[in-house]
Amino acid sequence: MEKIEELNIKVGNAICYSGYRQGQSPALGKYPTYQQIKEDLMLLNKNWDYIRIYDASEHARTVLEVIKNEKIDVKVMIGVCLEAEINNSQCPWGGIYSDEQLEKNKRTNKNDMQTLINLADQFQDIVFSVSAGNEATAEWTDHLVPVESVIEYVRTLKKGIKQPVTYCENYIPWQWKLSSLVDEVDFISLHTYPIWEYKSIDEAVNFTIQNYYSVKNRYPNKFVIITEAGWTTKSNGHGFPQYNANEQYQEIYYENLLKWSNQENILSFIFEAFDEEWKGSSDPMEPEKHWGLFTIERKSKRVMKKIPHYANI
Repeated sequence: MEKIEELNIKVGNAICYSGYRQGQSPALGKYPTYQQIKEDLMLLNKNWDYIRIYDASEHARTVLEVIKNEKIDVKVMIGVCLEAEINNSQCPWGGIYSDEQLEKNKRTNKNDMQTLINLADQFQDIVFSVSAGNEATAEWTDHLVPVESVIEYVRTLKKGIKQPVTYCENYIPWQWKLSSLVDEVDFISLHTYPIWEYKSIDEAVNFTIQNYYSVKNRYPNKFVIITEAGWTTKSNGHGFPQYNANEQYQEIYYENLLKWSNQENILSFIFEAFDEEWKGSSDPMEPEKHWGLFTIERKSKRVMKKIPHYANI
């Protein structure tokens, strides 16, 4: 793995991890057990150097405890799942809240920042970076947070921890809306999803490359990584055609993305490790449920079958 000197970050295989299995979800407060997370991380550790987890919940703490106790050789980016601090009438599935709820959300976000600081401090040898939020400034989000608040959260984190601090967002806000945030973060973390922007598999990786350089070229002196990029394997036809979501296309996108990012020495987190039943609508073909390289039963999809460790899983 080649080292990025100024941040002490090495480029290696990276994947987004959320361990929720059937009947579990953060909304229900039902979290994976220690043993379940251990099984997941033992599986992932065969191929990945980094994992990214999304919040500072009980789930995140258990992940870090498993890595520490079981001496698993993997580094972690942890973050917070920011709650809405302002209403967003542009969200298609509802982003309007009472004043009381918004005030409560602000308190929750501040408390989560302190929890995040505590975790980063307690697990310094494992946590390599910290994110001040995830997709909370995009125009479509149901948990909209003002850029000024994100800046304050970044500053709070930087005062409280030793690790580099970032913020994870779709590439489009980084082009303009988040320009004031760029000087505050230690590096930029962007997301790119060609399938959500009506791209065919033949166009997909070139589109991702364009997304990346639309940000990198704007801020040439800033280290930029990809914290989400992937291809779902099922669709109910909402958002993109059903034929565009399958395991063959996931395999093609994954392989082409890694080929490019390895050549260019760009740290790229694949979205994601395992399918998550709890996400999106109740429709079993909901695409949000099927981004995993493994099924929710921890079975290899086509893309993983080529890797010896996973060929027979």
